[in-house]
Amino acid sequence: MTLLAVKPLVRRHSEIGIFLIGAILVAYFSATSGGYWANLYNVGTIMQQTSTLGLMVLGIALVITTGEIDISVGSTFGVGALVYLWLALRIDPVLAALCATAVGAAIGTFNGVLVTRTNTPSLIITLGSLMIFRGIAIALTSGFAFSIPYKQRGGFTYWLLGGDTLLGFNTALIWLVVSLVALSVMLRLMPWGNRLLAVGGASDSALSRGVRVDRIKLSAFILCGALSAFGGALEAGKLGSADGSMGRLMELQAIASCVLGGTLLTGGRVSLFGALAGAFVLSSIQSYLVIMGVAPQWFMVLLGVIVVAAALGDRSLRQWALRK
Repeated sequence: MTLLAVKPLVRRHSEIGIFLIGAILVAYFSATSGGYWANLYNVGTIMQQTSTLGLMVLGIALVITTGEIDISVGSTFGVGALVYLWLALRIDPVLAALCATAVGAAIGTFNGVLVTRTNTPSLIITLGSLMIFRGIAIALTSGFAFSIPYKQRGGFTYWLLGGDTLLGFNTALIWLVVSLVALSVMLRLMPWGNRLLAVGGASDSALSRGVRVDRIKLSAFILCGALSAFGGALEAGKLGSADGSMGRLMELQAIASCVLGGTLLTGGRVSLFGALAGAFVLSSIQSYLVIMGVAPQWFMVLLGVIVVAAALGDRSLRQWALRK
């Protein structure tokens, strides 16, 4: 296949770059970690991190597609975890997870209504939400963690909600796959998906064609909040405990995953598969650094470098693909 034949492929599939990067990194990590990275246990751990982060990534990818941003997803993730743990001691865990998801949807509604009704930049609104709900989480826990006694962590519902594994992989992966399939169907086969892309591509044009721009943006914020809180509930189900700082800085990883996966920060272009591939790459890098004994704070440095490099590389690749 010649380079000229590759150009149309790059134009149609923005996520090609991250899959190439992922393949290269997997090969490198496997060859240089002495077998500690490429084993079932470690891959299962990476997939667990990718599963809960991935739910957040799917949600924020929808918001970014509309041309907005939601940086409160990390605190929503933490609130969802705390709500789930507090309720799981008192009611059925499935109902607790549903309640946590509903709280996340309420946070998304709060963000979406303020953004659409006041025309305030979503960065400012969600920055305020990030601090508000993080502060509430810390205040409610008073510096301590919510937890479920080990003896109560059993049964089918705990297994289903991320409390155990299936074939070596945490069961949260099931929910990630279900969410990916459902959202892919909505984007590709339902009018809502076309309207979402239209709003992000040119909101004025979409409005002139009868698209309710505010409603589409609001729906994206609601889904983002619900998915983030549900991801927090699954993480809490696995760990059995959570504190007020859970989800801290995960919003940066989620946004970076979307950028790496080919989602335009200006809106109008999204790849859910690419965004999840970006989440897998970031989780893999984090795992590799831990295995190699690198201090964890260097992960954030590397994350920043990767985001800048990916943005520049994506721009160059797109320009090359569009050049006649």
